[in-house]
Parts: sequence; C-alpha cells; structure tokens
Amino acid sequence: MTEKQKMLRGEFYNPRDPELLEDYHRARRLLRALSQLDSRDLDQRTALFRDLLGHTGDGAWIELPFCCEYGRHISIGRNSFVNVQCVFSDSNTIAIGDDTLIGPNCQIYTATHPLDPAARVLPPAPGQAPYRTQTRPVRIGNKVWLGGSVVVLPGVTIGNNTTIGAGSVVTKDIPDNVLAFGNPCRVIRTVSPSEPTP
Repeated sequence: MTEKQKMLRGEFYNPRDPELLEDYHRARRLLRALSQLDSRDLDQRTALFRDLLGHTGDGAWIELPFCCEYGRHISIGRNSFVNVQCVFSDSNTIAIGDDTLIGPNCQIYTATHPLDPAARVLPPAPGQAPYRTQTRPVRIGNKVWLGGSVVVLPGVTIGNNTTIGAGSVVTKDIPDNVLAFGNPCRVIRTVSPSEPTP
C-alpha cells in the first residue's frame, strides 16, 4: 500500500513520501499561477481551479488568496462560494455541497496527530517526517453557510441547510437544518429551510 493510500484510508502515513511531495509541489505551482492571474481572466482562472481541485461544480467561485495542501482531494459543488484567505488542509477528502457559502478566513483541517508526544514525535530518519500523522475526511452539505473564521476539525460532517456562526470551532458533527455556533460549536436551534433571512 502506498503512503497516499494510507493517508486517504486514515492510517498513519509519511507526509514526506516522494509521491505526496510531488502532489504538494504541483499544488504550489498552480496556486502561484492563480495568485499571478489578472482577476478579469475568468476562463484561465476556471481552468486552473479545475486543474487544482478534484471537482469544481458549475458556478462555483473561490476567492484568492486560497491555500490548500494538495488540491485534488477537494470537491466544491455547484454555485458554492469560498471567500478570501481560506485554508483547506486536504490530506484527506474535503467535500463541499451545492449552494454553500464559506466565509473569509475559514479553515478546514483533515490531518491529526497523537495527543501523546511520545507517540507523536518520531526519531530522525532520512525521508521520514519527524511526526506521526493520520487523517479523517470532512463533509459539508448543500446550502450550508460557514461564517467568517470558522474552523472545522478532522472527521466532521456538517448537514444540509445549516449555518455555523462566525468564529466557531466545529469539533463534532452538526445535523441538518440548524443554527450552531461557539467554541466548541453547539446547536442553538433548528432552522426551517424556508425561514427568511434576519
């Protein structure tokens, strides 16, 4: 089994593996090209994001600057919007549904490490990262709104039609049709899909 396969299966893996480093450098190259692009060059922008990401739905829009680890493990649905300064650490899959709004400075993490430092830190070895890492996928449903500076931790699923208040740290799954916020994020109340915006 390759290190990439281990990574995507949630097993401990070596982030310094040559295949993963090649994917990392590919993402850096595409992100650099995006950062240097004229904002009016929409065709090239779309082409670069489609090359960078695993899937980009029709009408999806990602503001720059944007940062990701590999890119190809990210799926962004139709008409979804990602605002400026977002960080998607896609060591595992990040799936974002249709018609979803991601506020500025949001961070989505998939990588995690052992809490015990003796288990987390490895002795130096050529070509081996000095720490143990494993990953868990993140799923964000349709018609979700993440307010600015929301942090989503590894393994979290956020249900359809849900709003996460600005500054929240989402540590566990959040169901459909709710307003949730806080650190740690918790459900405040249910929200009807037809409820008018305040």
